[in-house]
Amino acid sequence: MGNILLFSLIIGLAATILIVPMSAMKMKKKEGYPSFGKVFGATLIIAFVATFLFYYLTSLDQNFTSVWILFIIAAIAGASLSYGTERMIKGVLVLAGLVVGVYFLSAFLFNADEKYESADMKTKTEIQAFDETETPASVPPQFARNKMKKAFGQVPNTSYYELGNLQIQKVNGDYVYIAPVEFSDFWKWVKGDKTPGYFMLSATDSTANPKFMKEEMKYTPSSYLNENIERHIRMKYPKKIFYGDVQLEVNDEGKPFYIRTYGAFISARNGFDAEGVVLVDALTGDTKAYPIKDIPAFIDGAISPETVSLQNSYFGNFVKGFWNSKFGKSDVKLPSDEGTEANVTPVFNKDGDMYYFTDFTSPKEGVDSMLGYSMTNARTGEATYYTGNLEESYMDSQGALQIIQKRFIEKKWDGKMPVLYNFYGEASWLTPVLDSNGFLQNYFIVSAANPEIAVYADTPNQALKMYKTALQKGSGSLNNNSKAEEKQDSGKVVRVYKEKSGDYTVVSFLLENGKNYIVSSEISPLAIYLRENDTVKFTYSDTEEEFLPVKDLTIEGL
Repeated sequence: MGNILLFSLIIGLAATILIVPMSAMKMKKKEGYPSFGKVFGATLIIAFVATFLFYYLTSLDQNFTSVWILFIIAAIAGASLSYGTERMIKGVLVLAGLVVGVYFLSAFLFNADEKYESADMKTKTEIQAFDETETPASVPPQFARNKMKKAFGQVPNTSYYELGNLQIQKVNGDYVYIAPVEFSDFWKWVKGDKTPGYFMLSATDSTANPKFMKEEMKYTPSSYLNENIERHIRMKYPKKIFYGDVQLEVNDEGKPFYIRTYGAFISARNGFDAEGVVLVDALTGDTKAYPIKDIPAFIDGAISPETVSLQNSYFGNFVKGFWNSKFGKSDVKLPSDEGTEANVTPVFNKDGDMYYFTDFTSPKEGVDSMLGYSMTNARTGEATYYTGNLEESYMDSQGALQIIQKRFIEKKWDGKMPVLYNFYGEASWLTPVLDSNGFLQNYFIVSAANPEIAVYADTPNQALKMYKTALQKGSGSLNNNSKAEEKQDSGKVVRVYKEKSGDYTVVSFLLENGKNYIVSSEISPLAIYLRENDTVKFTYSDTEEEFLPVKDLTIEGL
């Protein structure tokens, strides 16, 4: 608190010197006006209180560059009230303030190149491939939030609280959503003092139920006065530049912390470049700042999604400067706004590291072709731009959502959280499908290069198995580029398992030789008649997986 009081006093004193007309007060002293000392003192008190309230309520950084508007206002007031030489001096200060103001306000016209350089990305073709042995974090946040709301009865004194912002992270190796319990209003904060905990829910298993974790938190976004988390951070670090909202992070022991990304302006209080994170113990308020290279291991999203979204905008828009982004738009690519957090979507790679995904499209209206996509490391901010196969035209996220909407037009289901994955070497959109009430109905996978190759199933792994089969039947890259050797086999069927998946039936069967195979009725319609003791001949891909995909099946005697 001492920092803001001293800062407010300095700014209040400077404003008072600018406003109070020394020359006018000398003239008016003879006419019975209040003494110069009283006017100066009263103005100082008003300026001090006004400055304090402004910075306390807004949590603006307490750097002297932040007071340029106040400086201009005070200088104009002082010039209008003074006479003679004093008016000339203050008039010069007004002009100086206006020059500084124009510089700050117009900086975005001239620092586009610096912004683009700050967001520069490595360029690659495709991300490493997934297969059905790995499960992407695929539960959509809308569905997770609905589940948490329905479980809110687990919270003690429920009427005091409401569900806070949802976000994804990794805890003890599991991908989970967490959402803090927040105060519902000022009086609930006064009575409650602390919030009781947070909810946790699997981000990969749509059948899992939320768990309420009892961990008291005193410094939260819904707290007031000095216990408000943003204000608490600002009091500890009055000069740091922050960008993006505070985020809740949980360590492997379940202890909650709030973090906020700090950095520096690109130039003239414009733009932002991340440098580190401030970590706050949500119960005790203990606070520490970490540069990016020293961030604790349990923090997954050190770089705020708002910061990543800003970097994507710099990278896509300013490739040839500011004016090109508005008029010529040569080589401009627009980041998608379909992300789940500030227009980006958190995803995890094969190694369990969190990244923010964004696809880029053309600025030309009516075009749903994707120009590329970015993956930004959520801990370091390092980003890679993937061009995709330049010989093929990829559909963007909006195009994938339109396909889903048309497929389920009668049911009025919509896709949410589309993410581009590399499944079996094929760039593919994986999208959860929700009904009008926000309940998860299925998972839809569609090829970005061949939209006619599309499947849906109850779980991501089921959809992946069907997708592999669809790729083998169609012209997907699994059929053309896979290293799996194509083989033939035959034998007697020992066990059969059938499950409905979308419009088709997926048939799994075990031969006497102990090998498992899987085939879709979309590829082999007669597979639905397969039963135990049948003798079969077939062609399959030797992918070295537990269930080997069958391409062509013949049932003896059928």
